Amino acid sequence: MNINMKKCSIIISLATTIGLLSGKLAAQDSTWELSRTLDGHPDLQGVWANNSITPVERPDEFADREFLTAQDIEFLQRRVGEIATEDGDALFGDWVLSAAVSGETESYDPTTGNYDQVWLANRSVHNRTSQITDPPNGKYPPRTEQSIAAINTAVERRRDHPADSWLDRSLGERCLSFGAPYLGSGYNSYWQIVQAQEYVVIVQEMAHDARIIPLTDKPHLSDDIKLWHGDSRGYWDGDTLVIETSNYSDKSGYGPNASDKINVERLTRVSANELQYEITSHDPGMFTAAYTRQIIFDYSPDLIFEYACHEGNYGMTNILSGHRAQERMARETGNVN
Repeated sequence: MNINMKKCSIIISLATTIGLLSGKLAAQDSTWELSRTLDGHPDLQGVWANNSITPVERPDEFADREFLTAQDIEFLQRRVGEIATEDGDALFGDWVLSAAVSGETESYDPTTGNYDQVWLANRSVHNRTSQITDPPNGKYPPRTEQSIAAINTAVERRRDHPADSWLDRSLGERCLSFGAPYLGSGYNSYWQIVQAQEYVVIVQEMAHDARIIPLTDKPHLSDDIKLWHGDSRGYWDGDTLVIETSNYSDKSGYGPNASDKINVERLTRVSANELQYEITSHDPGMFTAAYTRQIIFDYSPDLIFEYACHEGNYGMTNILSGHRAQERMARETGNVN
């Protein structure tokens, strides 16, 4: 993949865009007025960054607290500053807050290591202790027995057959898909939104997946047609753009019975520089109940960068050839399972 130059020279820092109002967004500039397109709808266009430090699930240390305190903020600022000066591996997504609280900054890939922290974008901090707002405990609902069995089977399969063929590797490693909506934070986590009267297009920086979403009264695709990123339809609920997505393919990597999943996203511009994003996922194959996440996207004046996964993708070749070498060595030494 190409180096994202706007992020290479940046060390993790926290922007103090924090409001501590009970259950509400931070107070906004009273002079700000929502800009609108020619057809009167809110103008959501531009590049938006999901660089929030807020973890998906609420860490146990916060118990039932939904919002951070001023003391929490002061502590996190100090700890993240310390972590940024250490010569350690990059802390993607939730790991920034987790490392700050636990003191553990070990790599997620201790055998080979991963990027160091200068690869990551500036991280912003918002006042929630978790992105999950429902269930109220800030945790995913319990997984279904079916999904637990599927996970165990996949782990066993990966252990015993890590690279019999390219089909044993993930969709991301194969440069096919990183999912949509892609909600990982801190690395290639930018969206570009383009609006027209009858369509909204969301281009994800990660793998440059483009979601073309009709805003007209157009029925969903037939149930016989399934897509990796699903079939999306949008409409306006006041000043909020609502996107409903169904028709996911069971091959999408989203878990068992992905074709039964329905996502409902809500995008609301809440200030000149903030876009509130909310998603409610009904995924009966994976979870015993629906859940809702909320993220604040921050406006970026920069363009999104190319994520060139296939160019120079020597990883897949090396993974397969490396496993063939392991198999050959096992045969030569007689250690064949």
